[in-house]
Amino acid sequence: MVDIWKNRWKRTALLGYLTLSSVSFTFGQYYNSQVWNPDLGNGKFKNPIINADYSDPDAIRVGEDYYMIASSFNHSPGLPILHSKDMINWTIIGHALKRQVPESVFNQVQHGGGVWAPSIRYHNDEFYIYYPDPDFGIYQIKTKDIRGAWSKPSLVFEGKGLIDPCPFWDEDGKSYLAYAYAGSRAGLKSVIGIAQMNTEGTSVLDRGTIVYDGHELDPTIEGPKVYKRNGYYYLFAPAGGVATGWQLILRSKNIYGPYERKIVMAQNNSTVNGPHQGAWVDTPSGEDWFFHFQDKDAMGRVVHLQPMVWRADWPVIGEDKDGDGIGTPVMTYTKPNVGKQLFPQVNPQESDEFETPNLGLQWQWQANPDGNWLMPSQKGSLRLYSQQLPHGSKNLMALPNILTQKFPADNFVATAKIRLRPNEKDLAEKAGFVVVGEDYSQLFIRRDNGVFHLYYGSCMKSYAGNEESTRLLTDLSDDFVYLRVQVKDGHNCSWSYSTDGKKYLEVEKSFQAKPGKWIGATLGLYASRDKQINDSGYAEVDWFRISK
Repeated sequence: MVDIWKNRWKRTALLGYLTLSSVSFTFGQYYNSQVWNPDLGNGKFKNPIINADYSDPDAIRVGEDYYMIASSFNHSPGLPILHSKDMINWTIIGHALKRQVPESVFNQVQHGGGVWAPSIRYHNDEFYIYYPDPDFGIYQIKTKDIRGAWSKPSLVFEGKGLIDPCPFWDEDGKSYLAYAYAGSRAGLKSVIGIAQMNTEGTSVLDRGTIVYDGHELDPTIEGPKVYKRNGYYYLFAPAGGVATGWQLILRSKNIYGPYERKIVMAQNNSTVNGPHQGAWVDTPSGEDWFFHFQDKDAMGRVVHLQPMVWRADWPVIGEDKDGDGIGTPVMTYTKPNVGKQLFPQVNPQESDEFETPNLGLQWQWQANPDGNWLMPSQKGSLRLYSQQLPHGSKNLMALPNILTQKFPADNFVATAKIRLRPNEKDLAEKAGFVVVGEDYSQLFIRRDNGVFHLYYGSCMKSYAGNEESTRLLTDLSDDFVYLRVQVKDGHNCSWSYSTDGKKYLEVEKSFQAKPGKWIGATLGLYASRDKQINDSGYAEVDWFRISK
């Protein structure tokens, strides 16, 4: 039977492509979200500019193009790269880290590990990313083509607890690396260090020097970004905690200090808690702007953009109506002057019709993927082969082959059209759609004694190894079922299902999504089994859609 709605979605995407073809957008990169668009269409924008978990953003301008990267923690591929022409309309163009290293570690799920706050820079006609793994040290990767392949990770600064690196190349040819410490690994935090690097930026020349101690005034200072202006070295650094802190600026005439301090943005009377950690970016017209995140619990850390001005060699970020030099985050503002009045409205990808062999760039696995986890789409559907749960697992959070994407807004509906094609025997194979987090819930299909059943499952404090509780909902025919979750206010989840795609039956309306380890809740698709077998069944996913 022809899927009328699928054809409609395809026509909508094609219309968008034809409309934008004159500005060199390619099919598959163009996407308009139904649930969040920061471009108000009247010359202004609203915050967040990306209402999804792009944690610890760093951004640069290269010519007339803006690029942003973010933390990805245990997810693979890691280090998402986003592109914009106006700092408001963003699209995902790739991932810099195809597989996390050491691979023997990240082939298993490492909640809270992996890529913490990274930095991106453009130097000598190359793009550089420095990213930390708190258990191993600070790595560098680079490329001449940001949309192409990146170099293999090179360990620049080995050490446990080294985080939040930022490189800096000075006018005299010397290069430096700013960084912070994770107390959970290093036994020390709330300080900023500077280490000198070799010319290539591939290795530190010393173990670094602590240049600022924030214990007294700026606890949990971290995430330094290094810039130079009018003879001053500036360290832009968040302090005070992820959900409760402020944006601090340190400045000195010497990169090793001593540094003066000034708070330049705080929550004040706004609703934006903990506004800090990000990037200073300018425009060709001479404007200054600052990217930062806001922690929104199950939503993760979403991205805001603030105007920035300089006063007496100190920046002020946000609006400073009382003139005290401490800005307040704006919620709406005039768009950046990038030389043109209008660029097409685009948003990071969300829905996926699985019409091409390549997955949408919004998808990430819980661990490094294996080649037998999926078959690229060939006939308009995705095939996910079942994988065995790791030995001793009592819930899904140790399953590496959950294909995830971020919550795209505070309020949305996510629907998957899915069916299970199990192995010939009943071997506890499952196909499911799950809201992933420390607490999780899901709808899943399983065949028992030759009959397909639909179940609701949930697990509280899953990282502690608690067992999932399940309840049987209904019998199913051997055909597609429509699984749906409606999310309100960023965490209230209502589950429902349909056998015809029209009438949905509610099965659970009180689940509260919870964040994962340092990340927001995610939406996941998977196929699993409880036993070792010699031939896997699979889940077939016809489409996945985000809507109002």
